[in-house]
Amino acid sequence: MRAADFIICENPKHSLKLLNNLGIKKKLISLHDYNEEFVVQKLSKELKNKKIVLISDAGSPLISDPGFKLIKHCLNQNIRISSIPGPSSLIPALQLSGIPINQFCFMGFFPKNKNDMVDFVANIKDFNKTSVFFVSSHKLKNCLDLLEQEISDRQISISKELTKLNEKTFWGSSQQVKNKINEKKENLKGEFVAVVEGKTLKNTNSRSLEEYNIEIVKLLSKFSLTDVVEIVHKLTGIKKNKVYKWVLELKKL
Repeated sequence: MRAADFIICENPKHSLKLLNNLGIKKKLISLHDYNEEFVVQKLSKELKNKKIVLISDAGSPLISDPGFKLIKHCLNQNIRISSIPGPSSLIPALQLSGIPINQFCFMGFFPKNKNDMVDFVANIKDFNKTSVFFVSSHKLKNCLDLLEQEISDRQISISKELTKLNEKTFWGSSQQVKNKINEKKENLKGEFVAVVEGKTLKNTNSRSLEEYNIEIVKLLSKFSLTDVVEIVHKLTGIKKNKVYKWVLELKKL
């Protein structure tokens, strides 16, 4: 930022707090969803011969923040761009969720309209992958209610104010998380990231656990008992308690 000719940001008043703390004085240009095309057009010549920095108010540029049209313009004009890894609440929320994250889908913001909310949760219901999305404080109750109605059997995680003073993560079933959050009014304040477990794949070939013995023994040589139970449950749809008893007996052999 010190080397930049000017800085593009969402809210100059907000960005000034950071820049003043760092002792950096630069020209600031505001960029948001409503003026992005105008700003890109206005700066099109300067983008080619000046050093310009794009920052967000919070999180990371383009991750449900402005900047896509700016980056697309630079790529089309063969203007060199580089991204410096920075804070994003998505990854910490996934890491803290206690939910498998080897495959996940980012869904953006939980919608405002009630019909869109219902469609949003219906889409998540059919996903085999973990879903992660942002939820505003005034939509959190609606979100939890719908998750409880539609996918009460899934594990979810709600993280608030990540990397800040009042950071908290609530996890469990949708009903458990809802109850935990409702214990205190301050739990409903802040910025939230929701993580929802994917749909369990059902057993399509009706194989019994006994027919999986070879695969289970191989898994036991690489993973813990708990991990093997989770893997077999996910792949077959067979209840965890039944899988656990079977895998435990195989482990004793």
